[in-house]
Amino acid sequence: MKKTQQFVLFLFAAIASGSVCATDQPNIIVLLADDLGYGELGCQGNTEIPTPHIDSLCHEGVRFTQAYVTAPNCSPSRAGMLTGKFPTRFGYEFNPIGARNDDDGTGLPSVELTVAELLHDQGYTTGLIGKWHLGGAADFHPYRHGFDEFFGFIHEGHYFVPPPYQGVTSMLRRKALPGGRTGRWTGKDLIYSTHMGRDEPEYDANNPIIRGGQPVVETEYLTDAFTREAVSFIDRHQDKPFFLYLAYNAVHSPLQGKRQDMERFRGIDDIQRRIFASMLWSLDESVGQVLDQLRKTNLDEKTLVIFLSDNGGPTRELTSSNFPLRGEKGSMYEGGLRVPMIVRWTGNLKPGVTFDQPVSSTDIFATARNLIGAEQRKAIDGVDLMPYLKHGKPGAPHKELFWRQGHKAALRSGDWKLVKMRRGEEQSVWELYNLGIDISEEKNVADQNQPKLEELIHRWNTLNEQMKPSIF
Repeated sequence: MKKTQQFVLFLFAAIASGSVCATDQPNIIVLLADDLGYGELGCQGNTEIPTPHIDSLCHEGVRFTQAYVTAPNCSPSRAGMLTGKFPTRFGYEFNPIGARNDDDGTGLPSVELTVAELLHDQGYTTGLIGKWHLGGAADFHPYRHGFDEFFGFIHEGHYFVPPPYQGVTSMLRRKALPGGRTGRWTGKDLIYSTHMGRDEPEYDANNPIIRGGQPVVETEYLTDAFTREAVSFIDRHQDKPFFLYLAYNAVHSPLQGKRQDMERFRGIDDIQRRIFASMLWSLDESVGQVLDQLRKTNLDEKTLVIFLSDNGGPTRELTSSNFPLRGEKGSMYEGGLRVPMIVRWTGNLKPGVTFDQPVSSTDIFATARNLIGAEQRKAIDGVDLMPYLKHGKPGAPHKELFWRQGHKAALRSGDWKLVKMRRGEEQSVWELYNLGIDISEEKNVADQNQPKLEELIHRWNTLNEQMKPSIF
């Protein structure tokens, strides 16, 4: 057989197998904010706290007005995003905190395929920088879920600087103030507050900053440290396709703002809000440095950048706003599940676009898989968004979205939203909202729409039969 014929046969075989040339494999960066409220970005309507770098993603990419995560709190939301599935499909229902993070069996099951594993198996270099929160036992280490590099921490939170909190203003929760009082106690750069009725969690207990598998001493403000590591990752791997998952712990508690950023927001009277503003400012500055590094390395057109939050903002805890949505972190109302989400791919997606149909964090997996031409190894709930964003496919990527966490539950079907947040005396109480005319979920229309209510309850129950009981 002639060499030319051999080459042609090889080329057709490569095309048939779905393989993609390395030069055609886009880099993918996921920037995940922690506990960021729906209404806190400039491009989402916040005029109090400037977020110019995140806003630039809106101007240069696509902003989603109806983006959802798979759970109203950190860990199951991350499990859903990384696997492309509703986490209840594999029993990942609840949010482990504190010492529970290190329990055997508490974590993302090894049989679940993550987007990092998917990309790694296609030749990508994969890195996780920041918060993991998907299991602290050895079986669940990020290295065992497809990541080549890891710098960050394992549990649900971490102090941005450790005691004695040098260079920052800290506001920490306490059950009681000196003298047994309630309210706020203000000292030099340290405020105690009883507004949540409990102590600040012991975030740093058995939860060191880790590089790879070994603890390290980190002296920089944690958002800055994660930025440093992200910029280094991009610089070191600019010659090959990479996946970077930059999982910030900002703006999650504890409330700790750098002094220079606190000064920037001295016009905000409420100290709690001022600290939050400074933390969000640092997050935005970090995003700016990551985007600058892409420009410096001429990777803008080769890199798909996705920004989103892991759940709604905890308003009472942080002051974070989910306006105009009802509810907050932990809630099945929109304020717990609908998040800011932006996608930018310079030269490939039309800039300054607003996409108003429902999308899900599970779509990140599906979109990445199709972009690199990987085979579908497992069924997922995510949908490839590129036909909608790049080729103008009409309609909604999702007809329905499902949620369950203990007695709390929800289902979105078209504009209808079924919500269960409380138990009645004999049975759970379902609520019904029409999001098309009531985005704030102010009017429960269950009584006026009994057929629709019964239809959606039946549908939720049908989907629930596909889900697994909680594994921990």
